[in-house]
Amino acid sequence: MAQSTSKSAVLDVNNSMRKPRVLRAKQRADAAIDSIKSDAATSPHPAPQSAKMEPAEDSKSQTSNPVANEVQNATALVSPAPKPLPTAHVYPTPARRARTRGRHWFLALSFLLICAAPIAAAAYYLWTHAADQYASNLAFSVRSEEQGSAVELLGGVTELSGSSSADTDILYAYLTSQELVSKVNARLDLSAIWSRVPVSADPVFAYDPAGTIEDLLAHWQRKISIIYDSGTRLIDVRVLAFDPGDAQAVAQAVMEESTAMINALSDIARDDAIKYARDELAVASIRLKEARQNLTRFRNRTQIVDPSIDTQNQMGVLVTLQRQLADALIEFDLLQDTTRAGDPRISQATRRVDVIQKRIDAERRKLGLGTGAQEGVVFADLVGEYEGLIVDREFAEAAYTSALATHDAALAEARRQSRYLAAHIRPTLAQQAEYPERIKTLLIVALFSFLAWTILSLVYYSLRDRS
Repeated sequence: MAQSTSKSAVLDVNNSMRKPRVLRAKQRADAAIDSIKSDAATSPHPAPQSAKMEPAEDSKSQTSNPVANEVQNATALVSPAPKPLPTAHVYPTPARRARTRGRHWFLALSFLLICAAPIAAAAYYLWTHAADQYASNLAFSVRSEEQGSAVELLGGVTELSGSSSADTDILYAYLTSQELVSKVNARLDLSAIWSRVPVSADPVFAYDPAGTIEDLLAHWQRKISIIYDSGTRLIDVRVLAFDPGDAQAVAQAVMEESTAMINALSDIARDDAIKYARDELAVASIRLKEARQNLTRFRNRTQIVDPSIDTQNQMGVLVTLQRQLADALIEFDLLQDTTRAGDPRISQATRRVDVIQKRIDAERRKLGLGTGAQEGVVFADLVGEYEGLIVDREFAEAAYTSALATHDAALAEARRQSRYLAAHIRPTLAQQAEYPERIKTLLIVALFSFLAWTILSLVYYSLRDRS
């Protein structure tokens, strides 16, 4: 009895430890039975009656005795699983016929709204409401002359005209400015030209005459096409209007106003150059007058026209006195050797030597060569002051000559046009309306509409797959 009790206790412990594994095995068996039933139900060849009854009998036996089922399942876990019986061949179910779903209707509707409707609307408007437009073409460039002048040989005056590239950039900005629109509008009345077709008939390409200058500038940028080639510095302009004569008139006005602007730039550059040359000439002239006046005041004060000449004369007198002093000294020495002391000729020769020496000292003081006290102004100071005045006058004369040459060159440059607008294509007169380009515009609308619909469809399916 004790032995049976211990065996039952061991079985209970083993069953409690293996209970999760038993439950998992039972669940796998139930799943296999359900799959066999579903295969038998869908198969066109029914399985044998014995195959159908075996799961039922097994389930009945399992439900009738739970303790025996647990022992059997535990034994099945330990013992190897038996080989499965061969089953009947299962044929795949045929695919069902495709049906139209809601997303298909949504894509068709979105294609009609996003792609087909804009194309149809654009085609209807272009061929029924859009008015014909005529184009006038114009092409020009800015030229700059770099010819030298004969006056430039005197002072080396540089060219006054600059590079034409900067002028072309300025002109390109001027063609899209409000100032040019205002000037052309004042000459031709652009509001009337671009509103010949009423806005009610063509609201896209026509202009509302009640608009402001900002509205006119925005419409100007739609009617005036400007192509600027930075490599060749050429500007191509295309003007659109509802009448060929109006288009040509607007193009002609654009060319004339551009020419006036380039001429104004040239005038400003020439005026600046002439003003600078004129100011330099005035300063040089004043400096030359002051130098000459200073020299005149020096001559009036010293009563000397050219101190260098007077200095040469004084040097000649000093040389003569030096020669006479040498002769007097020789005569005095001879008298001392040939006469007795107290001879009146000796005293006379002595006085003559003293007088000549005093005169030499006086002449040397005049020239600034003395060593004693000096009275008045010596010739050396006069010569130094005179030479400074002469240098100032010569520098003023050279500056005046250069300024005069620059002024003459500026005047010569002002007499000729250094910058001008060279039009290699004059404003043309159209004979056939080429705009609006209906087929090209319709193709562009179709392309962008299709791209928009495609992108939105891909976004929709991407969001749908993620949800």
